[in-house]
Amino acid sequence: MKKGVKRVLLILIIMILVGAGIWGVMYFFGGENPLTKKKPLESSEPVTPPKKVEIVDLKKKDRPIAIMINNNHDAWPQSGLKNAYMIYEIMVEGGITRMMALFTQDAVAEKIGSIRSSRHNYLDYVMENDAIYIHWGGSDKAYSDLNALKLDRIDGMVYGNKYFITDKTLKRSLEHTRFSSLDMIRQGIADRGFRTTTDNGYLLNYTTDEVDLSQKEGSQVANNVVIKYSSYQTSSYEYNSEEKVYYRSMNDTPHTDLVTGEQYHFKNIIAYAVQYNSYQGTKLQDLQNIGSGEGVYITNGYSVPIKWSKTARDAKTKYTYLDGTEIDVSDGNTFIQIYPKTGSLTIN
Repeated sequence: MKKGVKRVLLILIIMILVGAGIWGVMYFFGGENPLTKKKPLESSEPVTPPKKVEIVDLKKKDRPIAIMINNNHDAWPQSGLKNAYMIYEIMVEGGITRMMALFTQDAVAEKIGSIRSSRHNYLDYVMENDAIYIHWGGSDKAYSDLNALKLDRIDGMVYGNKYFITDKTLKRSLEHTRFSSLDMIRQGIADRGFRTTTDNGYLLNYTTDEVDLSQKEGSQVANNVVIKYSSYQTSSYEYNSEEKVYYRSMNDTPHTDLVTGEQYHFKNIIAYAVQYNSYQGTKLQDLQNIGSGEGVYITNGYSVPIKWSKTARDAKTKYTYLDGTEIDVSDGNTFIQIYPKTGSLTIN
């Protein structure tokens, strides 16, 4: 036999022996025959995407839009508040309160208002959210602070016919008939060239988990919540255990939407008292909101005592449990009630 043929046969024999050895080892140790092994079948079950917060998009860096909302009784009912992700209520002069509603850039609301004038206390909460501010007029102190702070804003006294509407069908005084829409406001933001993104992040620490306050320190059942600001204004809530939200009323009257007639409801309530003083002998109110204090956080049928702190006008208010950890806020809209120490809070 020729040497070349012998060499080929020898190589073939070695390859056969090596292959047989590999197969034998795999078989002996419980492995599969590598020559007959099949690829695993891909699962046909759908992959569940991770849960995400629905009330806001935490991945986006859009600046909020903050709108002053009239709360004079002659201006009831308001409209568009159900589309806000967070609302503040603060007392102004005469025991009357006003609200400031915050909307995301991509929120939808065809009629918001009625829109009212600015007060300087609200600017602290505009700044802590790095929001674009929408108002119709303002006090002298508010205008002085607005100009000094150089806040991005759209004033109905300047742009009334362009980005606002007057609803003449309402049987109200003229100052209670100013409205807008988010489309009109976004157009105004674009026309003015305002910055629309922020690195500020959201004020609250939202979670997709169902927040259970029942086991927290100092927790109590919270089916009914009453916040008295003055003899003129009381805000209250009644818990709906099936829907797990709080239905809001004012002065024992359901707080409803002008357009839909539906009663407003909220997932979370944060309430705390601060000292209110008259500003330089005027009827304007000045909040002592720089510092720290105690309050309550309410969600899912329970309330717990919390602490709040704010180090400067433009600093975020921090809300923590008694152990110092930041509160985890249920995925839903929130009402922040900052009432005077002369008022009261009742929970049962």
